[in-house]
Amino acid sequence: MLTLIKNAKLVNERQIYQADVLIENQIIKEISLEITIEADYVIDAKGLHLLPGVIDDQVHFREPGLTHKANIYTESKAAVAGGITSFMEMPNTNPQALTQELLEDKYVIASQTSIANYSFFMGASNDNLEEVLKTDPKKVGAIKIFMGSSTGSMLVDNRIVLEEIFKKSPMLIAVHCEDEQTIQENTIKAKKEFGEEVPISEHPNIRSAEACYKSSSMAVELAKKHNTRLHVFHLSTEKEISLFDNTLPLAKKLITAEVCIHHLWFDESKYSEKGTLIKWNPAVKKASDKDALFQALLDDKLDVIATDHAPHTLKEKSNTYFNAPSGGPLVQHALPAMLAFVKQEKISIEKVVEKMCHNPAICFKVENRGFIREGYFADLVLVNLDKPWEVNKNNILYKCGWSPFEGEIFNAQITHTFVNGHIAYEYGNFDETQRGMRLTFDR
Repeated sequence: MLTLIKNAKLVNERQIYQADVLIENQIIKEISLEITIEADYVIDAKGLHLLPGVIDDQVHFREPGLTHKANIYTESKAAVAGGITSFMEMPNTNPQALTQELLEDKYVIASQTSIANYSFFMGASNDNLEEVLKTDPKKVGAIKIFMGSSTGSMLVDNRIVLEEIFKKSPMLIAVHCEDEQTIQENTIKAKKEFGEEVPISEHPNIRSAEACYKSSSMAVELAKKHNTRLHVFHLSTEKEISLFDNTLPLAKKLITAEVCIHHLWFDESKYSEKGTLIKWNPAVKKASDKDALFQALLDDKLDVIATDHAPHTLKEKSNTYFNAPSGGPLVQHALPAMLAFVKQEKISIEKVVEKMCHNPAICFKVENRGFIREGYFADLVLVNLDKPWEVNKNNILYKCGWSPFEGEIFNAQITHTFVNGHIAYEYGNFDETQRGMRLTFDR
């Protein structure tokens, strides 16, 4: 099967240039100024930009066990519509992925249902070190540690256990950093002031900058002590930025960090409008934090943009502060949101591609993805940068049926998404005859 993309503007490796791209089965066979070969399928991409498929290194697709909120099929489909061709999913499902057998169960589900390429992280707890150390670095994206509140036994708060994991891990450790003791102390203070009716506006005070910094600084300290490859998820504060630097090329960094879409888009002024719909952990905080995170992204102190896609039903979210769960759906709208920032001239499209496509591949050593290169898998996205559309209930694909971006008008529309050379999405229509592939890692 030969597919030819003609006249596209490629955005790749800090350049924008016009070229044709020939895909043979799953692989990019040729990139050239003009390709005249007869192909089975030809797309005239004049006026469109061609990007590598986005790699989202942090999602919660809720399967198994929480499928009333979402599942791998529905959320991978929404991801593909949003230009995300590969995802890495977190272990806090039900049951939690705390053994190699339970981890592999998720891969089996994805092999049967995922529209996008996939990887699943091995979960760490206070008492599963032996299982963690069995993880195959070539076949699993990372070890995930919740160094802060989580569900069930996923919270790792035993310093001895943390030392052992950081010392012995054969692969990248990815961490959620919020200090549980600080959060509990802040919760007590809030209840003393407000009783049980704590307003959502207190969320960034309860899950405070101090709680984030105390935990993330400990993770960085442990990584430096044991020479561990560390990736810190979803930074939300200006204070934490000081823990990271931009003095080394990304491929040589042992300690990397990311920022999520919602921490770049929203700030605490939006709680009055959006309420618990923008309740995330870590919390959306001050406008000054948002602005500092954006600048740190431009300065390469923050390496990756992710979503932390974590859907809940509207019924669950439409609750009082303590009873509404944290998290929200984002995979369908992450790339359009970042392209809106491009339109506002806050970031270049080359930098967006670097942070959402190239850098996740470099950080996690994903094999043959994240770039438009001959010999790489044809994970590609065609985008019309001048096609405004409104986010509304009729076009939201998440199983939960809502988005914090509802009513937002985005300027850029994704027209095609290729997953391993297969056109999985084209102008709102899906071809589900092929499934995604398991990601592998060059370790």
